[in-house]
Amino acid sequence: MNIDLSGRIALVTGATGQLGRVMARTLASCGADVVIHYLSNEAKAEEIGREVEALGRRAITVQADITNLDSIQAMKEKALAEFGRVDIVVANAVIQYEWKSILEQSPADYVGQFESCVLQSVYLAKAFIPGMIERRRGRMIGINTECSMQNTPGQSAYVAGKRGMDGVYRVLAREVGESQITVNQIAPGWTVSEQDRTNNTEHSESYEINVPLKRRGTDQEIANVVAFLASDLASFITGAYIPVSGGNVMPAI
Repeated sequence: MNIDLSGRIALVTGATGQLGRVMARTLASCGADVVIHYLSNEAKAEEIGREVEALGRRAITVQADITNLDSIQAMKEKALAEFGRVDIVVANAVIQYEWKSILEQSPADYVGQFESCVLQSVYLAKAFIPGMIERRRGRMIGINTECSMQNTPGQSAYVAGKRGMDGVYRVLAREVGESQITVNQIAPGWTVSEQDRTNNTEHSESYEINVPLKRRGTDQEIANVVAFLASDLASFITGAYIPVSGGNVMPAI
């Protein structure tokens, strides 16, 4: 049994990020053509595009502000002009900021998290779901976080944004399910990335001691679940919040 995305068109937002770049490569390795979104790192986006093409797939790079509906609509038009449609949307981009206590956190950080978690998801749905409804197939995959279940001090803006995102995805799953569109979330734990490998920071005993598998997950392990949810193997999974955290968080029934 193989994950086969041949003939599919995938969009990854934040594709130049530590996790996004691996998602883009992995989707391409499974056969998908890829729309590589970036905000400011054009050089990295072009590099990832060349890597996708080296895998025998087509790629385009598109700059957009994921907190702005007009910008996302413009990205959609560029994707449709090149590929004709988008079958798989991976909402991975998020605004980065310094974590502080609620009493110290700037209100602007809460706004930024709402915009990049909740509104990004809404805008992507408005742009790409109508085409999926017409074709009666599609995949919407949001990158959430284990932090949504942990509620650790200092994470309030991030948790608030990601919990709001969770609500959007669950409602959307019910609204578009009859069109055979699946809407799911992946919740990574603290993930080992290319940056960690470069800096030799793959391990953290204080974190790993609480993880049942006693290690941090890898960027590839996150991307593997993205590819699975994007495929026909996951055609009857929707509305799910799937931790990829080594058991560090466990949703209960």
